[in-house]
Amino acid sequence: MKAYITLLARVMPEGVFRRALKTRAEVIEGSANDLLWDLNMYRYVLQKAVDALWELDKVPKKSQVHQLLYPLLRSYGFRAHVARNIYSTALALVKSAKKNNGSKPVVKKICARFDYQDARVNINNHVVKVILRNRWYTLRIIHRREYIERFKSLRWKEVHVKYCNGKLFVSIVFEIKYSPYTPRGLLAFDVNLKHIVAYDGSSVRRRTTRFIDALSKRARTEEIQSNYPKRWRYNGRILNRIKSLHKKARNIAADWCRRFAKETVIEAKKRGYAVALEDLKYLRESLARKENTIVWKLSMLAYRKLQEAVVSKAIEYNAPVILVNPRGTSSVCPRCGAKLVYNHRLAICRKCGFTADRDVVGAMNIWLRALHAYAGEPGSPQSAPAVNNETRGSGRIKDEGMK
Repeated sequence: MKAYITLLARVMPEGVFRRALKTRAEVIEGSANDLLWDLNMYRYVLQKAVDALWELDKVPKKSQVHQLLYPLLRSYGFRAHVARNIYSTALALVKSAKKNNGSKPVVKKICARFDYQDARVNINNHVVKVILRNRWYTLRIIHRREYIERFKSLRWKEVHVKYCNGKLFVSIVFEIKYSPYTPRGLLAFDVNLKHIVAYDGSSVRRRTTRFIDALSKRARTEEIQSNYPKRWRYNGRILNRIKSLHKKARNIAADWCRRFAKETVIEAKKRGYAVALEDLKYLRESLARKENTIVWKLSMLAYRKLQEAVVSKAIEYNAPVILVNPRGTSSVCPRCGAKLVYNHRLAICRKCGFTADRDVVGAMNIWLRALHAYAGEPGSPQSAPAVNNETRGSGRIKDEGMK
């Protein structure tokens, strides 16, 4: 894979990444009540550590935090390494909050993190052992056998145990080596809330998203909050309704993104192609200028979930990924590089006569920028491949439904 990165696109680098096995679990050795007590104690002392660090005028160094908090954490019976994990997490939370001018972090989740000194993982037997204070707990992970077997050859890095809604969950983080193949083509995607347009250099395909369904749930929460501006925070029935709608919106976006990512990456690998997406870093700057706040928030949710899902699947299947700066992808002619003018969503180039839908223009320009990341020269003029079948002005778009 090429190492150089242009201002228009960047390639996902080779290296070691992390992938998580998330599953339900049950206690088979030890007391489930004792484990829940220890998890609650973990959350309690983590909050106390956050409170102590938050009161300081300046965020201390890690060595200073060790001298300040290590004796306190050990006094609660936590093992030495668990105590170090607790104050390291607290320090990271406080640093992040103060850097972003946020409020004091509040630990709500009943969750604990373990590494190799405090956990044992036996994937063959579907068993995880963890120790928080002075007791070992053996947990059996509950998931499909064929799915768990995918992780047998990987090296585990850390374990997260969480208690939520009366159920116990385990997340095992594995290290996976990402060695992408050299692509012989590109599959570029232009994403909006209604459609995803794919372009592979010769044909255009569209697929309807479910982001609008998620947006409708978010819009309903905004309506409820405006109808009850003072009551919704304190009325349990209204608050539960708002939380339920937010959860449904997240689930709709996340589930659709996972399915789309798997289908896309598998198709790209079969064809030996790389996947090109808009870079979330630059997309955030663009969307932040939008006037409609709820559309901006949902768009960021959708794009973030989609990018995370595609990158995760690409790492699993060793498919190359290129992240493209989206700035100007819908305003520049992909054939000659001239400025486009628009009639509603129809883009028209007055220089060369190129015409196409706005989303098609975006997908083609993303494809071109991704191509330059591999084979082009920075600053070289853009030139699309032969486009005798792409536009309304010079032919018909070959528009297939994405399977």
